[in-house]
Amino acid sequence: CLIFLGNVVRDIKVLVYLIYSMSEFLFSPLNNFFFLQLVSYAPFTLFPTPVPKAVFHQALAVQTFYNTLVDKISQDSEFLQEALASTIAVDDFTARLFKIHQMILKEGKSQDIVLGLNRSDYMLDQGGDGTSSLKQIEINTIAASFGGLSSRTPDVHRLVLTVAGRKEESQQILDNNPAAGLARGIAKAWELYGAAVVMFLVEESQRNIFDHRFVENELWKRGMRTIRKRFDHVSKTGFLDKEKRLFVDGQEVAVVYFRNGYMPQNYISEQAWDARLLMERSLAVKCPDINTHLAGTKKVQQVLAKPGVLERFLPDHPEAVQQIRATFAGLYTLDMGAEGDKNIAMALATPDRFVLKPQREGGGNNIYGTEICQVLEAVKESSERTAYILMDKIQPTPQQNYLLRRDAPLKISDCLSELGVFGTYVRQGTHMVMNECVGHLLRTKSSEHQDGGVAAGVAVLDNPLLI
Repeated sequence: CLIFLGNVVRDIKVLVYLIYSMSEFLFSPLNNFFFLQLVSYAPFTLFPTPVPKAVFHQALAVQTFYNTLVDKISQDSEFLQEALASTIAVDDFTARLFKIHQMILKEGKSQDIVLGLNRSDYMLDQGGDGTSSLKQIEINTIAASFGGLSSRTPDVHRLVLTVAGRKEESQQILDNNPAAGLARGIAKAWELYGAAVVMFLVEESQRNIFDHRFVENELWKRGMRTIRKRFDHVSKTGFLDKEKRLFVDGQEVAVVYFRNGYMPQNYISEQAWDARLLMERSLAVKCPDINTHLAGTKKVQQVLAKPGVLERFLPDHPEAVQQIRATFAGLYTLDMGAEGDKNIAMALATPDRFVLKPQREGGGNNIYGTEICQVLEAVKESSERTAYILMDKIQPTPQQNYLLRRDAPLKISDCLSELGVFGTYVRQGTHMVMNECVGHLLRTKSSEHQDGGVAAGVAVLDNPLLI
């Protein structure tokens, strides 16, 4: 069996090497007409990872409730002010985002079409009695990635299992096409706006471009034109006409799809912040708009776990409240006062039970173990501690697999997996036009890593094999 497995692995690596070699040839410089680019395969697991069927379907079933919840939060400016008050006092990035929110609130929103493309991430927490439960890590309301690449991984694992003589299991790999679902949401918002271009707001150096391309291709199939622009493009060529329609490089923009703008380093100048404000003031549909961006912050996640808060947003939907609350891990405030002091003392006494989370997206920002003590000892007497929240550390059961990534040794590893579920919603005024769960994502990493995703070079793409 091991010899056969080794042969399968060698065949895959040979195939990958050929693809990689061809890509270097195809994108090599030729008479100064081409820039040198490196194209590599997306990292993936050799085999799909077993996932309990019940918790998988639980994650899918609750997603439309999460869509509704995020949308309700985004409409409650009073709640956002209350929830983020302590954070914006010490966290400059969140404060800058909130300032834009206040400016739009004062000026009045130009557009009543709201587009949300979310991804809610979970792990399976292993209980002391041997049972596992679904616990949410976070919800991503801006630039939720890998909807494109995860649309292709089912075929990869079907092929691998077939080659490995596991044909019956290959037929159990679920169809999955988040790219089509995300594009469907964008298309609906575009249709409600009227004919114009969809603008992907992107970084200057984009490592994950092919993930974008799958969504773009779905839009092109619908006859929708897309453009890719950076903050500096918008700053230099963007303007609003008297009706507040957004034009960039002379083209009217119907939808701004943010695949950038979620980290402080994305705003390299005041011009970038001005460009964000320009887009928020415009008639274009923003995905997300500034309210929805703020609804996805870690602090809001922590406040939602307080008694009675979910009921504020879903007063007539006790089933939705119950299903959402069932996915919450323990979440604790570090605000100044007795409760925050108690939570800090708890974390200092047993740091391995917790994760310390700053108000940042993009992966690789969370703090674990003894480092929690170092950070909290430094800030426990200061309001700077309110820039963080504390969360119970989810304890999944490791499973063995092979992780295939460029320039990494191939070996069997103890692995941990994270399940993401994509949701799409479109609201016009008070009418929810669309609210769907549109697919899933499984990412797997070696258990030696505490934090970090695929883009950070730690996790790889995977598929659930339902058991």
